[in-house]
Amino acid sequence: MTGSQTAANPAGLVDGFGRVHRDLRISLTDKCSLRCTYCMPEAGVPWLAKQSLLTPDEIERLVRVAAGEGVETVRLTGGEPLISPNLIEIVRRVAAIEGPSGPIGVAMTTNGIRLPEFIPGLEEAGLNRLNISIDTLDPDRFRELTRRDRLIDVLAGIEAARRSTLRPLKLNAVVMRGVNDDEIVDLVEFAIEHDAEMRFIEHMPLDIGHTWDRGEMVPREEILAALRKRFRLEPLPDRGGAPAELFEIDGGPAKVGVIASVSAPFCGSCDRLRLTADGQLRNCLFAREELDLRTALRGGASDEAIRDIFRASVSSKRAGHGIDDPGFVQPERGMNAIGG
Repeated sequence: MTGSQTAANPAGLVDGFGRVHRDLRISLTDKCSLRCTYCMPEAGVPWLAKQSLLTPDEIERLVRVAAGEGVETVRLTGGEPLISPNLIEIVRRVAAIEGPSGPIGVAMTTNGIRLPEFIPGLEEAGLNRLNISIDTLDPDRFRELTRRDRLIDVLAGIEAARRSTLRPLKLNAVVMRGVNDDEIVDLVEFAIEHDAEMRFIEHMPLDIGHTWDRGEMVPREEILAALRKRFRLEPLPDRGGAPAELFEIDGGPAKVGVIASVSAPFCGSCDRLRLTADGQLRNCLFAREELDLRTALRGGASDEAIRDIFRASVSSKRAGHGIDDPGFVQPERGMNAIGG
């Protein structure tokens, strides 16, 4: 059974804890136009070989199989997805796929650089939603944090997104103690001015150099305390499987989100799978095990065999990421290679 002939599975991808997996995050490349200190070293990063990266045909086929298993949304990530020469084609192909509940929703996470030139094509191809990373509004701090002088390009990308049809527009910031924790309120005000939802992310152990220090992490409670000094926050219900805990600001309609993967993990409702740029399937951001879909694809595997790999990955998913477990070991891959 191949291509559009893949049979739908009404039960969906359900793990041993009853979690139904509806979201697939696909990294298109491990390369990035920035070198954020919490993600990559400034130089010497060993990139994936070009021939190891999944092709548009392979990505389309995997999404068709996943859609038949109940996946409803696909988020394209990196590295930096705008670096991928096949980005528009991949968006168009994925957006044309339908599952049991209708067309696949397509989102993308980006650093915003080059967005002004890409947005018209992304809108036409069928992209629905956009997340843009911005950790600071200060040019000198941005240069120090990302090791690149590109803040003006990121801001231009955010402005282009504001003028686009891509909604909801979300801005992401990793909060780090002594680095940008004094900008929490400023970032929210900036997001509101740009018709966007600000989302603060706890610093996680996902850097290539394995230098993460819990003491550098600003936990959820501190983020909320900083916000409450300026805004009135009202928790919003019905979070579902979303990673962000949402709060309405000053009676709305503006919202702010906090993704507290370390201090308040939401593993019990996780509905996500991740596909690396070289075709490895991961059932958790912090997983140390992967299942090889690329070799199966290139070895002539049937859609049924591909489906079985998705099911095997889900069935082996643990109850949680285990960051607080004494035996926790950080994933060998960095965030750029796993995909956000």
